[in-house]
Amino acid sequence: MAAVREGLPDGRYGRSADQRADRKLKIIGAVLGAGLLGVVGWAGVSYISGQDLSGRVITWDAVSDHAVKVHLEVVKGAGDKGVCTLRSQAADGSEVGRKDVTVDQRASQVDTEVTLRTTKRATNAVLVGCTSASSSS
Repeated sequence: MAAVREGLPDGRYGRSADQRADRKLKIIGAVLGAGLLGVVGWAGVSYISGQDLSGRVITWDAVSDHAVKVHLEVVKGAGDKGVCTLRSQAADGSEVGRKDVTVDQRASQVDTEVTLRTTKRATNAVLVGCTSASSSS
């Protein structure tokens, strides 16, 4: 009885083409994965560091058919200045009031009450956004 060998002897002829291709694919995958991780990290850091001002509407009250009282809270750097835009809508969804509020107090958290004039009865008051105007030293 003769033994029949299948394949080549181990280690005699070097790596097969499939093994070399697998190694290249693993290296390429690792490089692309590291690159993607770097891009996601960079995007996260730039998003967080780019937010100079953040604000929120604490409460609002339609005090009349032509005015809304808004309690606005803004968190910022102590020396930063900025502008926050408030908007109000009617029951049909149309915009009935808009106001830019300048935030230039030296505190890092500013609570302020703003009266927003409207063209008809408002059903909400929302903060559109806050942007940094300039920094003072």
